[in-house]
Amino acid sequence: MARVDVIRVKGGTPLTGEVTVGGAKNSALKLMAVALLAPGRSVVENVPRITDIAIMAEVLRRLGCQVTLDGGQATIDVPAEPGSEADYDLVRRLRASICVLGPLLARTGYVRVALPGGDMIGSRGLDMHVSGLARMGAQISGEHGFVIASAPHGLRGGKIWLDFPSVGATENLLMAAVLAKGVTEIDNAAREPEIVDICDMLTAMGAKIEGAGTSTLTVEGVEGLQPVRHRTIGDRIVGGTWAFASAMTRGDVTVQGVRPEFLDVALDKLVTAGAAVEPGDNHFRVRMSDRPKAVDIVTLPYPGFATDLLPMAIGLASVADGSSLITENIFDGRFMFVNEMVRLGADIRTDGHHAVVNGRERLSGAPVRATDIRAGAGLVIAGLCAEGVTEVGEVHHIDRGYPDFVEDLAKLGVEVERADVPEPTFDFS
Repeated sequence: MARVDVIRVKGGTPLTGEVTVGGAKNSALKLMAVALLAPGRSVVENVPRITDIAIMAEVLRRLGCQVTLDGGQATIDVPAEPGSEADYDLVRRLRASICVLGPLLARTGYVRVALPGGDMIGSRGLDMHVSGLARMGAQISGEHGFVIASAPHGLRGGKIWLDFPSVGATENLLMAAVLAKGVTEIDNAAREPEIVDICDMLTAMGAKIEGAGTSTLTVEGVEGLQPVRHRTIGDRIVGGTWAFASAMTRGDVTVQGVRPEFLDVALDKLVTAGAAVEPGDNHFRVRMSDRPKAVDIVTLPYPGFATDLLPMAIGLASVADGSSLITENIFDGRFMFVNEMVRLGADIRTDGHHAVVNGRERLSGAPVRATDIRAGAGLVIAGLCAEGVTEVGEVHHIDRGYPDFVEDLAKLGVEVERADVPEPTFDFS
C-alpha cells in the first residue's frame, strides 16, 4: 500500500517565540536562472532548502551547468555554451523554470522550453513573455507543448508595455534585455522586492539597469556579464505567514530575516485587526492578545496585499469577530482551498473573485488536503485555531515553499507531527 505524508497539529496553543526566515523562494529560483547569463561560477547565498530549489538545480544541470546545493548556498558553474532545451518532466513540476527562457535566448539565440505546470491556482499564460520577446526581435512558435524561440542575429532593444505587471514576464524580459543590442524599456513592470533582487544581481554582474522597484525598467544592453556572488533577500511570504499565524492564535512571535517594509500592507491589516506590530531592522514582532477584528482585504500587485497571503487572510477572517470581504484580483483559482476551510468549520461564501467570511470563535479540527503551497500552509495555521487535531494531507506542496515548517512550528510551542500514513487503494479486478 502506498504511503503519503501528512502534518497533524493540535489546536488551541498560541504561537510564542522567535522564528528565522530564510531566502525568498520567488527570488532564489530566478537568481539561479540569472547565473545562466555569465559563463563561469556564480554563487547564490541564502537559498531556502525546499524541493523547488532542487528541481531548479536539476533544470540547470540538464542545460550543462554543474550545480551544488550546500548549506543554504547554490554554486552554479555555467559552461561557455549552455544547452537550449528545458524538458517537460521538470518544467511541469516547477512553473518558475520558464524563467530560463529569457537568459537562454539571450545567450544562445535559440531555446526550446516546455510549457510549464506548477500550482493549480488559475490561468497564468505566457502571452506577455512571448509578445515582449517578439518586440525584441525573437521569432517564436509553439509545437507539441513547447515554446520555441530563436534570435539568430541576437536580440535588440525595444519598448515593451505589459498589459499587467506580471512578475514572470518582467523577469524573463529583464534577463533577455541585459544582453540585447541597444536600450529596452519595460513599462508597467512588476515592482516586487524579488524583481529588485534580480536587478541587484544583474547590476553586480555588469548589467546597466535603471528604475528597479518602479513601474518602468530601462535596460542598456551590454556585450557580456561576469559571474558573481549574491545573497538572496528574505522571504516576505513566509514572514507574512508567521505574522498572520501569530495574530490568529493570539500569540507573540518575532520574525527574523525579513524587512518589514516588504510587508507594509499586510502588517497594517494586522494592526487594523487589533495586533501590535513592532518593526525593526530586518525583523518584526507581532503580538495579539484578543480575538482579531474583521478586516476587508483586496489582493493587488506589489506594493499591494500579496495574493500568496490570501489563504492566511481567509484564515484570519475565519476566526475574527465580524464579517470580512476578501477579494482576489490576481489568480482565478485561489479560492480552490475554501472547501477545505469549510471542512474546518469556517463560514465562507464565494462569488467570483470575492469571498464573504463570517468569523467564528473557534474552528473544528478535521482531515483536509493542501491544494497548493500557500493553501497548505494556511490550512495548517487554521488548524492551530481549531478544537482537536487537524490533519493536512498532500503536504509535498508545503515542502515547495516552507523549509523546516514543522520544526519551526514546534519551536513556537505547537503540538505538531509529520507522519506517513497509508493511502487508500482500490481493487477493480
